[in-house]
Amino acid sequence: MSDAVARILEAAARGEFPPPDGGTTVVPQPSARDAGVLAFTAHSVVFTDEDPAWVREALTAAASDPLAASMNPGFLHTLMTRTGRSMNTVDLLTVAAARPGEPELELREIADPDHPRVARALKFRDDVRVWAAEGGVLVLGRGVAGRWEAAIEVDLEARGAGLGVRLAVAARHLVPGTHVWAQQSPGNARSVRTFQQAGYRPVGSEALLVAG
Repeated sequence: MSDAVARILEAAARGEFPPPDGGTTVVPQPSARDAGVLAFTAHSVVFTDEDPAWVREALTAAASDPLAASMNPGFLHTLMTRTGRSMNTVDLLTVAAARPGEPELELREIADPDHPRVARALKFRDDVRVWAAEGGVLVLGRGVAGRWEAAIEVDLEARGAGLGVRLAVAARHLVPGTHVWAQQSPGNARSVRTFQQAGYRPVGSEALLVAG
């Protein structure tokens, strides 16, 4: 990964963040697929191929508080309208260091490209791999700027027994990189707690804009 977004994410994974100066950095998209906004403590990063001058004008028009402008619904709506993209939600962005060795959880890899979890993951990630456990599923793939991302799903009848935490920990053993990222909707408190119990630390928020 050699682009600006990748460098920012790699630094954040190490605990090194943009200066908390209330500013906004505008950088090109890391790929045609990925555009959006990252918000760290008192500093935001907008990754888009739109004119940086237009982005700054839109930020100024969206909110009187520059610290809140990049995640302001008005700005995000303006950015989506300009780019013809949509988004699902503003996510909490978390990261954890990889762990050595095999996961303790027994997993079976799913290689079927038509499996619903595989097909969905391929819309947002490359190099997708999916594993099934008794009562749950773990997905790993390359997302924004090539970072390795994990997503988990626990069957309703298997919830409350710690399987989600074990799946999230397993991702730290299976990821081929140095870190694994995960996004959670802030309102999904169960998911937020699960990943934090598995050692994922919050680094910021993210609004990912999806083409089509």
